Amino acid sequence: MRDDDQYNWDNIIEDTEEYRDQIATVDHEGKRIWIYPKKPQGRYYNARTWVSLVFLAVFLIMPFIKVNGEQFLLLNILERKFVLFGLLFTPQDFHLFVLATLTFIVFIILFTVVYGRLFCGWVCPQTVFLEMYFRKIEYWIEGDANAQRRLDNAPWTSEKIRKKALKHSIFFAIAVVVANYFLAYIIGMDTVLQIIREPMSEHLGGFVAMLLFSGVFYLVFSRLREQVCTTICPYGRLQDVLLVKESIVVAYDYVRGEPRGKLRKQKTEEAPTNPVAQIQTAVGQAAAKSETAGETTKLGDCIDCKLCIAVCPTGIDIRNGTQLECVNCTACMDACDAVMDKIGRPRDLIRYDSMTGIKSGKRKIFTPRVLAYTGVLIALVVVDAILIANRGIVETIILRSPGQTYQQKDETHLTNLYTFTIINKSTENLPVQLRLVSPEGKLQVVGQAPGMLEKGAKKQGAFFVELEKDDLTGRKTSVVIEILSDGKKIDEVETSFLGPGKRNR
Repeated sequence: MRDDDQYNWDNIIEDTEEYRDQIATVDHEGKRIWIYPKKPQGRYYNARTWVSLVFLAVFLIMPFIKVNGEQFLLLNILERKFVLFGLLFTPQDFHLFVLATLTFIVFIILFTVVYGRLFCGWVCPQTVFLEMYFRKIEYWIEGDANAQRRLDNAPWTSEKIRKKALKHSIFFAIAVVVANYFLAYIIGMDTVLQIIREPMSEHLGGFVAMLLFSGVFYLVFSRLREQVCTTICPYGRLQDVLLVKESIVVAYDYVRGEPRGKLRKQKTEEAPTNPVAQIQTAVGQAAAKSETAGETTKLGDCIDCKLCIAVCPTGIDIRNGTQLECVNCTACMDACDAVMDKIGRPRDLIRYDSMTGIKSGKRKIFTPRVLAYTGVLIALVVVDAILIANRGIVETIILRSPGQTYQQKDETHLTNLYTFTIINKSTENLPVQLRLVSPEGKLQVVGQAPGMLEKGAKKQGAFFVELEKDDLTGRKTSVVIEILSDGKKIDEVETSFLGPGKRNR
């Protein structure tokens, strides 16, 4: 290709890539473009429906599952109480939380590198609730995309008021239920049920929180909708740096589909809008000119019906390539497969594949990057498992009382004052007591002994340790103290005993 031809093609590609400069749901003036996606149908949509039902069942049932009296999954940020799979985690387990967070981040990176935004399309709560429940209710009440558009543009009549009132009443009712369940994962289902049963005046703060949560969920699913995925959710922004050419995404097979054109008996070429398609069309035209005069370029399988755009919940054209607005919901795949069936051409013109797979016809998942991420992920998971397995059921903190030195009880014995904090990290009430192990001496609790320690609770107090001068090894002597429960050691702490030192004897 000549230099001037290359220059012209570069200009064309640059001028036609406007979709990369703005999102499909905002116009040039910055105003919202309301999306009316056509109701999808097909094998992937049916599969997603079943997945959404399983998701909903787990979401509704899990807050009622308890292990040793604790909710199976609880993320109580307010009281800094976290229960994961029946295991109670306290602020003293912060190092485990940090490590688990790092593991989760590496998992997200690995999963996205390999499978793209598969999570977004199938099990993300935003996608599941919006596409599988709220939109289905909207289709049932207002009809498909064209009917919704006509209803919104029509003047306010009794029929329009009835439909809008019914839809938004159902939306708000669902939002109330969803908000209460999300609160159950934060403050506990028992607390939520207590707020519901008892008079509002006794739980005014909880009622206001429920009302605010319900309002937020209602606005998200009735107004914000796809804006959450395209402008708010950070995961969509991350895919720009995480996706590689080998990542499995919802992709259009431009090799097979281009150049696109309408399906007619006498096929004529139409100028494609996809930059990749423009290049392929140009190459095809050049090849056609070198052949017999009168021959036309053979069109690809894409008949430019634009149904893939009509069903897209974020309003993009998947034929332009992977875009950050794409949530991999598979609606375009079902729509394209239906068209291919009607015109007698193979399915999967739009499919799960990688850019490398489409270009070369070979799909390679386990690249060096994926293997490296997998190795790091396995190592983190192993470390997490070891730390959790060796995690004690109590956390004990013993410190020498600040500002205090040793006290001389008599000519042969010295005492040190200590403070203790014992935190019960188990899901059972534990009777606890302190015992001095080494060196030989006495341990005397100041005031009331620790006694019964309730689950998730902590006890604080003080005690004296009395040692003989001859047992001291220097200015500081190591002291080992055990924490017992029913005679069984559940924790051990090593601290120091302050003495005068041998030179002062």
